[in-house]
Amino acid sequence: MKWSRTRSAKFFAVGAAAALLLTACGGDSDEGEGTEPDADAPATDEEITLTITTFNQFGYEALYEQYMEENPNITIEATAIDTGGNARTDTFTKIAAGSGLTDIVALEEGWLGAIMEVSDQFADLRDFGIEDRKSDWLEWKYNQATDPEGRVIGYGTDIGPEGICYRPDLFEAAGLPSERDAVADYLEGDWAHYFDVGREYQAATGKAWYDHSGFIWNGIVNQMDEGYYTADGELNVEDNADMRDSFDLVAEAVADGLSAGQAVWDWNGGQSFVDGTFATFVCPGWMLGVVEGQVQTGAEAAGVDPASVVWDFADVFPGGAANWGGSFLAVSETSEHKEAAAALASWLTEPEQQLVAFEAAGAFPSTVEAADTLAAEATPRATFNNAPAGQILASRAQGIQAQFKGPDDSVIQENVFGPALQQLDDGSLDGPGAWDAAIALLNELVVNN
Repeated sequence: MKWSRTRSAKFFAVGAAAALLLTACGGDSDEGEGTEPDADAPATDEEITLTITTFNQFGYEALYEQYMEENPNITIEATAIDTGGNARTDTFTKIAAGSGLTDIVALEEGWLGAIMEVSDQFADLRDFGIEDRKSDWLEWKYNQATDPEGRVIGYGTDIGPEGICYRPDLFEAAGLPSERDAVADYLEGDWAHYFDVGREYQAATGKAWYDHSGFIWNGIVNQMDEGYYTADGELNVEDNADMRDSFDLVAEAVADGLSAGQAVWDWNGGQSFVDGTFATFVCPGWMLGVVEGQVQTGAEAAGVDPASVVWDFADVFPGGAANWGGSFLAVSETSEHKEAAAALASWLTEPEQQLVAFEAAGAFPSTVEAADTLAAEATPRATFNNAPAGQILASRAQGIQAQFKGPDDSVIQENVFGPALQQLDDGSLDGPGAWDAAIALLNELVVNN
């Protein structure tokens, strides 16, 4: 089931409809069935409406229906914004205006540093018992949502361990290994090796290896011990020799024709996932749902059966373990129903519900119990050639180190390096010119702002 990611949707509990939604969004898995709302949920017969804003695909649609069915006095109104960047803009615009935040607000890891500067806009979840659940989460995930004053402002949803999505038919046509274990072995190595394999592919087919350089660059930066900021919170870009060397590596790959130069978050209406425009794609867990949606949309536009477009998912990522993304559910201080909102946010992030969200959207759990379940169960994911996506992501999660994210981390990725990399991809700038353009934007948007 797919909801428009740019519209508001009111969900009303109807028993039969809820059952259908659970089947449509959760697949055939029985994970999460029979789960009950948090026992600590406030006991009240007052009819209330709870509002929640998320972004991308959280996989919550069936869970909203389930919660309302089991709590008939509660109506959930859900808004899903198309991207994390737009959600950041929406959140900070409403904070600046002093009104408009929904009861529950999804916060993305990349802009959590900026949120910490206004963390008093969100409730301290210790007041609603989150410390009783502390051991549910990976320790670093729980700590990420703790502000400098010790207030905990977010229930952890997912994390973003990364693997490589690829087209096995395109690999086979290029004479490369196509079976996922063999692909994982073949791609094992650093980013230079990944690009070298891409050159093999490009030489054999004349086609691009990956969609665009922005996501590639994001993966590289997230693997660094310190990214755009040092662990002490200082900017770490302009004189960062390792970062510049990595940028030059990407520029060489672009010069050799490995990038398809796609617009960020726009793959020709999904058709580029269908027509062979590129062969590999960086895939944190939450991106699996994005790929599925793009394949569905692109296939329909091209007039082909979506089932005929086969992607796969390999247990490998250039350079080793990396985390991209992961979110939290916060309760706004302006909410008139903080206790009820906290109860809903807590329930949505319990292990059973995290498993349902994974089945629906690929959001890999941040709770230890749910992650262990996926590590032990090789449930096939049909869109990805029946790859055991949960098991693969559990493997990719091993060794992840949480990187410090500064207040303008997402701005630097999206608005500083994003435009520069797009110009690199489209050929309007070479490597040195694109780096200089990024530094100019850094000074304009961050340093001097």
